[in-house]
Amino acid sequence: MNSPIKGRGGFMHAAVALGYSLKGLAAAWQREIAFRQEVLIGVPMLVASPWLAPDRTGLVLMIGSVLLVWFAELFNTALEAVCDAVSVEAHPLLGIAKDAGSAAVLLSLIGCAVTWTVLIVP
Repeated sequence: MNSPIKGRGGFMHAAVALGYSLKGLAAAWQREIAFRQEVLIGVPMLVASPWLAPDRTGLVLMIGSVLLVWFAELFNTALEAVCDAVSVEAHPLLGIAKDAGSAAVLLSLIGCAVTWTVLIVP
């Protein structure tokens, strides 16, 4: 199946892709309380990171760890949406997929906490 934007290049493709990305962020914000919580906690962390980071490398690690949490949550949200579109009934494989997505978010949160702790605590 051909996509109406896959053959386009340049600015038009980038503009359409950006629109889809913004729709995805909006959907996650509206539907997922976990995403809202992570953004509401993460934004102040990002704002504070230039003052808390010991150096530029630490700053990149601190910012990256917060973005990784958001990335994992967005992929978990996408995975859950696909699973729910396939079937709302309990199925062992769909359960594994959802649980693995949740585990990815958990690991990203642990990684973020460890990164910030190592870089901030003397």
